[in-house]
Amino acid sequence: MAQFGDRLVQAVRRTNTPTLVGIDPRLANLPDPIRPSVSAPAAEQIAEAYLAFSKGIIDVVASLVPAVKPQSAFFEQIGPCGVRVLGDVVQYAQQKGLLVIMDAKRNDIGSTATAYAHAYLGERGSNPLASDCLTVSPYLGQDSIEPFLEAGQPHGNGIFVLVKTSNPGGGLFQDLVADGQSVYNHVANLVNDLAYTHREPNADHPYGPVGAVVGATYPEQLAELREKMPNTLFLVPGFGAQGGGAADVKGAFDEDGIGAIINSSRGIIFAHQRDEYKDRFGDDRWQEAVEAATLDMIEQLRAVI
Repeated sequence: MAQFGDRLVQAVRRTNTPTLVGIDPRLANLPDPIRPSVSAPAAEQIAEAYLAFSKGIIDVVASLVPAVKPQSAFFEQIGPCGVRVLGDVVQYAQQKGLLVIMDAKRNDIGSTATAYAHAYLGERGSNPLASDCLTVSPYLGQDSIEPFLEAGQPHGNGIFVLVKTSNPGGGLFQDLVADGQSVYNHVANLVNDLAYTHREPNADHPYGPVGAVVGATYPEQLAELREKMPNTLFLVPGFGAQGGGAADVKGAFDEDGIGAIINSSRGIIFAHQRDEYKDRFGDDRWQEAVEAATLDMIEQLRAVI
């Protein structure tokens, strides 16, 4: 199977957009037709609502975008039934032709990292959670990242490593200076080296299976890192609800207009609650609101790429 960098680039080209839809179900924000009718629903009822909601989103966006990004925490918080449903969401999205980027930010050392890697990056069908890509923390060093590559590459799967995150507190450690450069630049150097080493040499693009998470809320650093990391795909959170706009993410792309995927979660999946959509669609037509918000984001990105 082709390596992940090639698979993602081809999916972006096929759909003609770098839009990534995050699947972050929250009980309080579910539209009325999906939300459990009882005031104190059991975990199983919440899990089934999350499954219906997630499938409804996937049904809308499968023909529009290259990938979706389930956030594992929203499923894990309701217990074993939530994890079961998360596996159902992964498999449903893949059956619909979408790449699945599991946002779980896992890592550890040695055999534990390997266990995480096989859980999330094994061959499709080997595990309900087996996805096409996984977000990974770099804090434990290179030997904690390599097991994910070793497990994922044979199946064409990849990773996105946290480099410069979108949250306001990220700079507490990431911006610290060591040996003349910030910690996030040290991580960037490692990530790009790994991406270069593991890339497909005959591909018509420079990107490998190791990507970087770089937030839209830091547009100057985003542009700097694109120049610094020519072999690294970017996953860019922070668009929409976190304040990032199309102009902020322009620097994530290379001169050919590829090299990044831009995530929006709340701004798309809960569009039925946004002022610009709720009067047109409301809860009963929530999927139409998801479609409208997705198409609007696609056009906003096209205007700057």
